[in-house]
Amino acid sequence: MVARNPFTPTFGTVPAYLAGRQDVLTNMRQAFADGYGNPNLSTILIGARGTGKTALMSCIRDEALGAGWVTASTTALPGMLEDIYEQATMSAQHLVEHPSSQRLTSLTLGPVSAGWEHDQAPMQGNWRTRMSLLLDQLSLHDTGLLITVDEVHADQDELVRLAAVYQHFVTERRKVALVMAGLPYHVHRLVSDKSASFLRRSTQHQLGRIPSADVGFALRQTMLSEGKHAEDEAIDLCTKAIEGFAFMLQLVGYRTWAEAGESETIKTMHALRGIRGARQDMEDYILASTYRELSRGDLRFVESMAQDPTESRLSVIASRMGVSNGYASKYKTRLLAAGVIGERARGIVGFDIPGFREYVLARKDER
Repeated sequence: MVARNPFTPTFGTVPAYLAGRQDVLTNMRQAFADGYGNPNLSTILIGARGTGKTALMSCIRDEALGAGWVTASTTALPGMLEDIYEQATMSAQHLVEHPSSQRLTSLTLGPVSAGWEHDQAPMQGNWRTRMSLLLDQLSLHDTGLLITVDEVHADQDELVRLAAVYQHFVTERRKVALVMAGLPYHVHRLVSDKSASFLRRSTQHQLGRIPSADVGFALRQTMLSEGKHAEDEAIDLCTKAIEGFAFMLQLVGYRTWAEAGESETIKTMHALRGIRGARQDMEDYILASTYRELSRGDLRFVESMAQDPTESRLSVIASRMGVSNGYASKYKTRLLAAGVIGERARGIVGFDIPGFREYVLARKDER
């Protein structure tokens, strides 16, 4: 019988071994134990697509549940505040009593019997009031509430309202935590909003590339979890191909494992074929779709960027495009918002998606 493939190359899925993020989880574990006053109770995870933000948030939720907290998870979309309340209420249903009304609907004599109709009483007040009542009930059990929000976006008014209300909860010394995740551009815009300035004091974790040692360890341990050993050279080849990118770790691992089949040892030839397959998957499912979504102006910008081996200066990109810096900046902003590129310093940008520079150059040569 072929062992189950332990790698999970789907966005948001918690891997068997979370590489390079143990410090974050350790800090959060301590924060849930402290319950109040720990700065990590307000945390923002910042990173490009595929760096494992959503998976890390899932692990943080597991830590909260293990500490006896209840959780509410949502995405920054319209209706998110009501979703948070409903998710929190469901998570706390074993602790929270819901007030209900009942009325007599029938009465029969001989033998005596009665029929009752129960209606759950509607909660009164605005969102903050209802959340405060819920937190009051949780405090009776010394239980905290973790709220997680993925894909934060400064243009989402409800997210700004959440940040403002959360500040009141903290001031009131409530046992509550807020963990958010988003692309660097969107997080920067959010914390720059005057109404959400409280978030500037949150603990911010930049999820960059994972160190090679952590990548190699996670590969080996994940393989061992399902009974396969790996040759050192195979691990080294996979680690180099992954380049510290969390999503590629799962993709390369998945493909390499599949190439090994029923073999108990993952060998160099398996790694080479797995890496080739993973790169093709990355091109088909990530690079190609990202490329298709770009406008003509976006393409001119990234093609000008791609001429540089690593980082690019905006003034040089504008010169290659034959436009002003201000005109080029419009496309820079669009690409930052889409997570295609990231700022390295003032006026300097680089590609945030591994392999996209090479893909852009190849497509340009084909035209």
